[in-house]
Amino acid sequence: MACNSAAPDRSIVERMCERLSHRGPDSSGFFCDQHAALGHRRLSIIDRRGGNQPLSNEDGSIQVVFNGEIYNFQALRRKLIEKGHKFATNSDTEVLVHLYEDAGERMPELLNGMFAFAIWDQKNQQMFLARDRLGEKPLYYSFSVPGVRFCFASELKALTAVPGFDAPVSGRSVCDFLAFSYIPDPQTIYRNVFKLEPGSSLTVNCASYHIRRYWEPAFLADRRLRFDDAVEALRDLAVDSVKCRLISEAPLGAFLSGGVDSSAVAGILARETGQRPKTFSIGFTSPKFDERAFARLMAGRCHTEHHEYVVSPEAHDAIEAVTRHFDEPFGDPSAIPTLHLARVTRQDVTVALGGDGADELFGGYRRYLFGVIEDRLRAAWPGWFRRSVIGLGAQYYPKFDYLPRIFRAKTLLANLSQEIGHAYFTSMSVFRDRELDCVLSSGLRRELRSYSPRDSFSARFAAVRHLSPLEQMQAVDLETYLPGDILVKLDRATMAHSLEARSPWLDYRLAELAFRLPSHFKIRGTRGKVVFKEAVAPFVPREILTRRKMGFSPPLAAWFRSSLAPAFRALVFRPEMEEYVNLPEVRRLWDEHQSRTWNHDRKLWNLLMLAGWDVHRQKSPVAELVEAAV
Repeated sequence: MACNSAAPDRSIVERMCERLSHRGPDSSGFFCDQHAALGHRRLSIIDRRGGNQPLSNEDGSIQVVFNGEIYNFQALRRKLIEKGHKFATNSDTEVLVHLYEDAGERMPELLNGMFAFAIWDQKNQQMFLARDRLGEKPLYYSFSVPGVRFCFASELKALTAVPGFDAPVSGRSVCDFLAFSYIPDPQTIYRNVFKLEPGSSLTVNCASYHIRRYWEPAFLADRRLRFDDAVEALRDLAVDSVKCRLISEAPLGAFLSGGVDSSAVAGILARETGQRPKTFSIGFTSPKFDERAFARLMAGRCHTEHHEYVVSPEAHDAIEAVTRHFDEPFGDPSAIPTLHLARVTRQDVTVALGGDGADELFGGYRRYLFGVIEDRLRAAWPGWFRRSVIGLGAQYYPKFDYLPRIFRAKTLLANLSQEIGHAYFTSMSVFRDRELDCVLSSGLRRELRSYSPRDSFSARFAAVRHLSPLEQMQAVDLETYLPGDILVKLDRATMAHSLEARSPWLDYRLAELAFRLPSHFKIRGTRGKVVFKEAVAPFVPREILTRRKMGFSPPLAAWFRSSLAPAFRALVFRPEMEEYVNLPEVRRLWDEHQSRTWNHDRKLWNLLMLAGWDVHRQKSPVAELVEAAV
């Protein structure tokens, strides 16, 4: 979007779209007038012949580009036709332009879907953008590129194609990444480039802009709700959420890890279609990390056409793929199997349903259970006792070996001595406090001054302190971990291979039901996700419902002592990394890991991902550097 006398340069938008060809390999389209230019790459799913973008209203005064799916578009379309709107296609995209005419900036509130879109309103000379409620689809923007009033894209790599883009690296974001393994919204790795936060819209004209939060999690437990009624309501919504996501003119299947969440999706999918759906799973050679046996069990019960693959990637493949597709440092190691799963799934289908979101909404993470238990223990002692006596125990652990077994964990002792916001930061962070300060470069520490990821994180808890402990953890995860880690990983990994992933458990109606449930419906005793498991029980074998939760991560600790060791040395121990980190401290961590004194696998992985991103940013060949070191 430009506000000077020169019209936007269409060639720039074409160049931006070329960098996003993996997100839409089927076609491209462009719109350009005196003030705005739009571009789109299309992955054809619905109305494959007629839904090309940009797409306009009847007189062409409103133009839209859209990434995602609107699951209630058919009902919206019928209502808009009744009001006199004329449709030229059968696509969900066209609903957006007419809904904007009808409802203006309120339109995102009426949508059920995953979406990021931009609407150019020629009459009012303004751009209107919106992102879905929970952040399934990405949207980056900047007001700081020279010669351009405003630019936006689905991925950072498209923004960096704009001439004049030279945003400096944000020291705060490097710090946050090392702490959390991702960069929380709305920040990005670059200063003056931002993510539009979930549930938000952005309106821009030549004089001003404003951001509006049209939806946010509203936890308000209904104490009158009976457990059996909650189970029934949740089951009905679960089935409908899966059914909504079956609309597709392209081949459709499902991810199947062998856990409860993906198994429930596959079970409902098989029942609702009455056919043998295709399911896909990834495993590891190490039995400790391999869930394929449970995936096979579920596939057999549902009679799916099941496909499974084993991940044992070459080091340079793993590093190069993550750094190339994620555009900024990303330290969740499960990105590796997710990328492989997306690649093999795309060989058979274009759309895949998955189980993401149920843990965040219904209390499925073990850290939630531990957090609730810690809060009960915390309440049993006065604050002075926790801060002094228990805090001292955490400081001198492991010298206090005579304590009962439950107290022999340094993290538990530290958490009991702190309030819940600080305790949860300790549980969620990789580098923290003094160890983070030690690993940062002196220049970065000067830039950051008094900034602390812990304080920033704890401030989020302060805003929701009126909620129960479980709800506080969930509320903060919905702002940070879900959109910043889980959904970034899912979107980049799948779209890297032109695969659309749909997540039924992220239907906002399910989320709003979850917000009404009392905490004891979610966690009861030592069991998590109680109400959700009861709701999906008719679709999932008991062996899977009662099994212990397993993560989706590769065996990093062993890899750093074998295949990843040359890559780490080649990428991390470069002089250029001294801009970000203290290399002698990194060497200490590396040596301790190699000698098996400590397991620093997650710390080393974050450092490796930061280094890989930096090499890629400098347009150096990551794969060649790694291959030369192997």
